[in-house]
Amino acid sequence: MTPGPAPQPRGPNPQARPTLGPHIIHRSSFDTAARKQCLKYLKALRTLQFNGLNTIFLGETDISESLITGEKILQEDSLNWPTWTLIHAASSQGWVPWRYRVLLRDELPMKQDEDIFQEFCDSLNKFYGKCIIVVREKRQPSVLQTKEPTAQEKITHPQVPSVIYMSSIECCPQIAKANGHELLSVPLPYNYLHPMDVAWSSLKWFIINNRKEFCLRSIERTYSYRCILFSDLLEKGLEKMTPGKWKMATNKVRRWENYYLDTFA
Repeated sequence: MTPGPAPQPRGPNPQARPTLGPHIIHRSSFDTAARKQCLKYLKALRTLQFNGLNTIFLGETDISESLITGEKILQEDSLNWPTWTLIHAASSQGWVPWRYRVLLRDELPMKQDEDIFQEFCDSLNKFYGKCIIVVREKRQPSVLQTKEPTAQEKITHPQVPSVIYMSSIECCPQIAKANGHELLSVPLPYNYLHPMDVAWSSLKWFIINNRKEFCLRSIERTYSYRCILFSDLLEKGLEKMTPGKWKMATNKVRRWENYYLDTFA
């Protein structure tokens, strides 16, 4: 039997539907909504900056006792260790000259939230004048039920909740406005538009590398103990975030803002 011609290799069928690889990223309606929210925030921010308001970033970070002492603990035991919350603020020129707060997380002053924010607003008036206070919310906000905003208000001002919750304090837009300030919240998917994480990282690395220098040890006959100069440790760590470093951090945020304004518009 004479063998037939060898089968020809088949080329790609132009009418065949291509299969999607494992690395295809599908955009959802959430992405579109997040982009619109980010664009609305950035337009409001630029409008207020154009009107002469100074931009101030208000933030917070948790500092655990194990970070301060250097003791290694199990993950399940970490919840039982004390944790402090540090609240501070900065601009592109450096830390705000304000009496920052260090609060024990389990003893946060629930009734003094507005007093802390009011004091902060007063301090901004003294040193900067009218400001834009930019925060990152931690808890779900309760939206203020008001009249329907006009078309112009929708463009220049994002919808502001009645209270913006951080872990430690409540930031009230009405209190800010009564002091001549405006309160804005960075959209949740774009938290890196808030530069405070750079400062918190710098502070915690300083604590890790220098905590032994702020530790006093006493050895008695029957026991020994350590005394850690916590306030001094924090103060020196905050000083390491110099005005030059703040300038770099805020410039990076500014570049991202400009990129999104060009891309999302």
